[in-house]
Amino acid sequence: MMRILKRGLFSHYALPAMMMLFLVCITTSVSGQQSQVSGTVKDEKGEPVAAATVTVKGKNVSTTTAANGTFTIAAKANDVLEISAVSFTTQEVKVTSSASYNIVLATSSVALTDVVVVGYGRNSKRTLTSAITSVKPEDLNRGAIGDVGQLLQGKVPGLNITASGDPNRSAAVILRGASTVNSPQGPFYVIDGIPGADINAVAPDDIASMDILKDASATAIYGNRASNGVIMVTTKKGKKGRLQTTYNGYVGFESVSSSIKLMDAAQLRAYAQKNNFTPSTNDDKGANTNWMKAVQKESALSHNHNLSFSGGTDKSNYSASLNYLKKDGIMLQSSLERVIGRISAEQHALNDHLTFGLNIMSSSSKSSNTPLQNMVFIQAVKYNPMSPVYNADGTFFENPNNTQYFNPVSIIKNAQDDTKYGSLQGSFTVEAKLPFNLTYNANLAYQRGTWLHGEYYNRYYSQNYSTGSFYVNGDPGGGRGLRTFYSNGLAYRGYYQNSSKTLESYLTWAKRFGDHNLKAVLGYSWQKNTSNEGLQASQTNFVNDYTGYNNFGLGNYQTIAGFAVDFGGSAYEETNFISDFLRVNYDFKEKILFQASVRRDGSSVFGKNKEWGYFPAASVAWRLSEEEFIKNIAFINDLKLRVSYGETGNAFGLGAYTAQRLYNKSGTYYSGGTFESAFRSTQGANPDLQWEVTATKNIGVDYGFLKGKISGSIDLYEKITTDMIFGYNVAQSIDPSGFMYLNVGKIRNRGIEFSVNINAVNQKNFSWNTGLNFATNQNVILDLKGPEQFGINADSTYYTRIDGTGTTGSSLQIMAVGGPLGQFYSYQYTGKNAAGKSLFLTRSKTDTTNPTSITDYHPLGSPHAKLMFGWNNNFKYKNFDFNFFVRGVLGNKIFNATRAELSYVATAGQNNISAYAVDDARTDARNNHFSSRYVEDGSYLRFDNATLGYRFNIKNQYISMLRVYGTVNNLFVITKYKGIDPEINQGGASLGVDYNSFYPKTRTILLGVSVGF
Repeated sequence: MMRILKRGLFSHYALPAMMMLFLVCITTSVSGQQSQVSGTVKDEKGEPVAAATVTVKGKNVSTTTAANGTFTIAAKANDVLEISAVSFTTQEVKVTSSASYNIVLATSSVALTDVVVVGYGRNSKRTLTSAITSVKPEDLNRGAIGDVGQLLQGKVPGLNITASGDPNRSAAVILRGASTVNSPQGPFYVIDGIPGADINAVAPDDIASMDILKDASATAIYGNRASNGVIMVTTKKGKKGRLQTTYNGYVGFESVSSSIKLMDAAQLRAYAQKNNFTPSTNDDKGANTNWMKAVQKESALSHNHNLSFSGGTDKSNYSASLNYLKKDGIMLQSSLERVIGRISAEQHALNDHLTFGLNIMSSSSKSSNTPLQNMVFIQAVKYNPMSPVYNADGTFFENPNNTQYFNPVSIIKNAQDDTKYGSLQGSFTVEAKLPFNLTYNANLAYQRGTWLHGEYYNRYYSQNYSTGSFYVNGDPGGGRGLRTFYSNGLAYRGYYQNSSKTLESYLTWAKRFGDHNLKAVLGYSWQKNTSNEGLQASQTNFVNDYTGYNNFGLGNYQTIAGFAVDFGGSAYEETNFISDFLRVNYDFKEKILFQASVRRDGSSVFGKNKEWGYFPAASVAWRLSEEEFIKNIAFINDLKLRVSYGETGNAFGLGAYTAQRLYNKSGTYYSGGTFESAFRSTQGANPDLQWEVTATKNIGVDYGFLKGKISGSIDLYEKITTDMIFGYNVAQSIDPSGFMYLNVGKIRNRGIEFSVNINAVNQKNFSWNTGLNFATNQNVILDLKGPEQFGINADSTYYTRIDGTGTTGSSLQIMAVGGPLGQFYSYQYTGKNAAGKSLFLTRSKTDTTNPTSITDYHPLGSPHAKLMFGWNNNFKYKNFDFNFFVRGVLGNKIFNATRAELSYVATAGQNNISAYAVDDARTDARNNHFSSRYVEDGSYLRFDNATLGYRFNIKNQYISMLRVYGTVNNLFVITKYKGIDPEINQGGASLGVDYNSFYPKTRTILLGVSVGF
């Protein structure tokens, strides 16, 4: 096969010839004397069918119907008109002497939305044996959305998606609970057959369907990367007919929807008077500054434009689109600008026995970040409101008398932080229909991601912030680091590239034997990934600040004592994956359904002794509605029982060196009269590091009542992950590095998922469809024991340590057997004593004002929601359409470490404090200790989005469709949570912790238009 590709398709002469042939195929038109015939296409209810394709069969002549269902086409007597439309059965009409035709299309029994994309193939929903949820484009979330993950928020039971207001931060996507601690826990994306594709390279308007594979019987075919679920994304394709052009665009206006409650200048002065102290004149300058507003824009503008083209003939089809998005962040200097181009084409040959496909997606993004964003947040909430942003002479106000105290506006205005990100994804596919009911498929894919990053901190930093006290905070659990800005500006510049090459080849055999139907898929997959290919450098002592990070030649670091060029900490990595897979499907009269699969995976990221893993799965379904005792029940039209079991692996979050010994610099040593660099081992090798394995059991029911007016599914699942990979400190007698990655522990998730869709009203001028979904999940750590030789037999591990004021080194969470991942673990607050001092419960159940770390800790609740739900409604009245969507969570806890940090009243007057600390005495030095006082209910109900649209009746040959609409996002949220927003990140191990990394949520009002030509 590879020889054919090399010598045939890609030879110097064959490639241009095939391109010319392809162009001829898609542009050839039929000429000759034709008469004009016209007609109207309607559905069974008498409603016009817009955008239906009308083709003269056997000829390259086609058109589409207008919004009122009318069409005109060149045809002659005895020609056959072929009329097709999505969700309708294709109909043929013979042309007679009549010049006008009234055509009624019947609704297809298997509509497009009933076809589900699965691994290496497609299935009808009727014959599915797995838990799969499909989401149609019209049911995706609407709004100014730059992250595709947010399109599914609240739409899929069991899929927990949390997003901040930051346009440059991807949403955290967790399916059926956290099942690992070492990776981002996000699902595996497959886009148009490209495994592991970049989801941000797809424009929302280009999505034709999204299929979420949830249980292991559906995901095991992807083996090593499927333990967190698989999301199959299919983009829009061309179809037979004339060229169709569509434009979709919107403009959105965003404003902050909620703010953190801080004291203003008057409240802070009143607090000082109440507690008998006077703020220093260095702090009280008579101002009343809202520092959070000072670092925000009054409003942010977003706009998106998508132009798409599609068409085709009997032998080929094509589709192309261009998308531009500009989304301003509400924080100063933050924005996202992205251009996405996509083209796909198919060519049929050899009487449709051979099909070639080409898919190319390319995106280019520029992310402008708020410089030192977490530091800005910390300073904005703590900076004294009695101090001004600017001095009288227009310079930034700074107060050097207070340590770790910097004007947040000056931090932003005197720095740059930009990243240009490019993504290229392409695939070439071949499908050959062979004798003996065989079909061969090959998919050759290539992916490349590039990052060009630049940071610049001008000489203002070196003049005002090089005091040895400028700490930059990471996200919760990420610690903090001291920054030095040297002299006359500091710049960082880096370029990195990741790439992936994939070859997948599989053979499908399908055969029906009377009432028995058998289908088998046998395949091979190979993937090679490279990452961190590039370099980074730093420079200081610039001639001026004008060029920022763009001209390192204007700097001179050699004259600055103590400066060392930062070459970056990311090492080049190369990983390889090789897989064989087999899947067999069987059904008897489409009533008894069975599926079994196995995948053998090899990966270089694991230890040499454990590189290979096997991932089996099996599922069976019984379509009860095909049995006579159910057929006699009039209101039941579909009822299917499903049972499945399968195993999947996890390779996310693991790099090429996870199982290898690593070294790093460790000071110097004296040798032969000179000092030489010393190195030491920082990570031990583990040749027995093996796959995390997630085993999933699933029982489900799919139902349809009242002729499909009510439909949905119910699933009960249990998934258990064993051999979790985690980094552990080990005794140096075991390994001199003192650190290794080990397989330790077991974690379980159990839950229930429910969805119902109701076609409540379906009249000629009015319809109402509503859908409700909810899910529960219980997360429990079953075991934390590791290999005996490493001494990892503890029943708990403390983590998420935050360097808060007065709480340095305190941990917030624990992994403990019998508790959930991320369980909060800290002091139990019991109130105050007569002197106004905070009291905490000791381990012996007595009160104390001076608790002991760890010893007096108590379990304080779980960050996992007990219930997640979403409610969607679609209304249509004549040409108007209205949609609204509500979602929420119940029963989860949030550790509001931000409020704890802002409750440190000992420095009130120098710093600002939370409005909730107004009754805390300034003498209470432990009022901000991390404790149950700051564990809050994270439940919320959010009115997520609402859209009102109007479709115009267009009656001309140029415009086939025109719709205008307005959308509002995040209209309101009902919650008891005292932080800025209850939608706290649920990804990673430190889930549910709110600590100074928040980005304000926004409310968006959006106006849009869709035009078809």
